[in-house]
Amino acid sequence: MVEMKDKCGVFGVYGAKDAANLCYLGLYALQHRGQESAGIVSRDGKRFYVAKHMGLVSEVFSPEMLSELKGSTAIGHVRYSTTGASEDHNIQPLYSKTSKGKLVIAHNGNLTNAYKHYAALKKEGALFQSTVDSEVLLHLVSRSKSRTIVEALRKELVKVEGAYSMVALTEDALVAVRDPNGFRPLVLGRLKDAYIVCSETCALDLIGATYEREIEPGEMVVIDENGLQSFSVPVKPNPSFCIFEHVYFARPDSIVFGDSVYEVRKEMGRQLAREYPIDADLVMAIPDSGNSAALGYAEESGIPYENGMTRNHYVGRTFIQPTQKIRDLSVKVKLNPIKSVIEGKRLIVIDDSIVRGTTSKQRVAALRKAGAKEIHMRISSPPITDPCHMGIDTPSKEHLIGAHYSVDEICKMIGADSLSYISKQGMLESVKTVGPGSFCTACFDGKYPIKIPKRRRKNVFEDDKIKKSRKKVML
Repeated sequence: MVEMKDKCGVFGVYGAKDAANLCYLGLYALQHRGQESAGIVSRDGKRFYVAKHMGLVSEVFSPEMLSELKGSTAIGHVRYSTTGASEDHNIQPLYSKTSKGKLVIAHNGNLTNAYKHYAALKKEGALFQSTVDSEVLLHLVSRSKSRTIVEALRKELVKVEGAYSMVALTEDALVAVRDPNGFRPLVLGRLKDAYIVCSETCALDLIGATYEREIEPGEMVVIDENGLQSFSVPVKPNPSFCIFEHVYFARPDSIVFGDSVYEVRKEMGRQLAREYPIDADLVMAIPDSGNSAALGYAEESGIPYENGMTRNHYVGRTFIQPTQKIRDLSVKVKLNPIKSVIEGKRLIVIDDSIVRGTTSKQRVAALRKAGAKEIHMRISSPPITDPCHMGIDTPSKEHLIGAHYSVDEICKMIGADSLSYISKQGMLESVKTVGPGSFCTACFDGKYPIKIPKRRRKNVFEDDKIKKSRKKVML
């Protein structure tokens, strides 16, 4: 099981009667991208309405609350914090009343040079209401000399670096924009006469919308009463798509960067079988992230696939672990081996990644206790050696087991009989539509496609924590 978290998901709708309800359903489909908080802002032509709070989508929004989110345009956000603490005032979408009008943004990604702008803006007297990097952009837009918010947003985006797949609301438009590297996905859809923008196509499927296309790297789409217009952010595009979207983050029923996530993961499993075959009795996955790759490995190898572990899908977000004994038992909360399937068997166990190694060690030990004769781990991504700075909550390099130990050493540490990772080339060639050179692989090789400032704190605004509840407010 991976210990890296992406994570945010964004959704926007323009021109639909039940915009807030569609937004709710879209965020429900994107819940895997962030489980800490959720928020929706709608607009009815006269004013903005907001509902947001800590918790899952189903916990935050009630039918009564959704009925108060009036209007035919809305944007929403689900969050797992990568920059900024897990507190109410950091819940997105973020709102600003500027001299050019009101602006609301929902952002997936990380602005790598946020601290530089934060320090300069604060020195000039700017007051920050949150501790997330996205608020820097609100201040830059507010201070811009451009005539309109849309013009200001397009010009000020030149000043920020890093990853941003973003939806925004102004008083008369819905805006969707993606950074020139296209690190995180962002797609465009249609639902009758309405436009939809969201992080993944699975959200379009849920509401019955059709997938039109991706928002391109460096593209800004503006949707208003005149229809859809496309502009370019004045920075040369340099596609550097996050390969981990295919490895783990995206839902398998989504199309990401032009390819079916499910089919890419199956091909990664086939490639693993070609690169590292071994004689065994069955292939099994660490669910759910290893499922597709395990099916591919089984198909290529001819070794039967079995469900060797069952997953509890009803685990809450805040499992309390007051004692060591309870912490040890918590290993079984999400996954538990099926003894009748694995007892006395030689297992090929497929997982998407190994981050710190502690979880893999616990899983191997549980399989041993259930009677597995041999355990051969196969990983559908290369060893993770470097942290991500583009919107993924990654342990620091000192905590990444792949940065400090060889494959044989890791194998011994987790207690497996053998361990093999897919090659970087094999992983990249598993994606058919986008060429291997169009992906960011920095977490596997330390080669970042953009310059990463030396001073990049996890929470760039940690000295300005202002706690306040904004569960339901009229703006």
